[in-house]
Amino acid sequence: MNSEEEMIAVFSSSNHDAEMEALNVKGVLEANDFDVQLVGPSTLPSLEFQVQVPESQVEDARMVIEKAKADGPAAALESEMEGEREIL
Repeated sequence: MNSEEEMIAVFSSSNHDAEMEALNVKGVLEANDFDVQLVGPSTLPSLEFQVQVPESQVEDARMVIEKAKADGPAAALESEMEGEREIL
């Protein structure tokens, strides 16, 4: 990543569970080797949370997010378990 490259939001939400959603999206993108930045308030959960990636990774990140949504929670759990096995 170019340190001067603009970070672009690929996910944003101000729903009641925005922080949890943002953390999930961040985890999916990190698992797919994206440079990720989480932006959001830590004391005012009613404000918007964002997950940002470098501008050059926006399209790929959006595709990964859509695939993760389509695959659902079971695929996320399976992927997480595979990652844990690699660490061990």
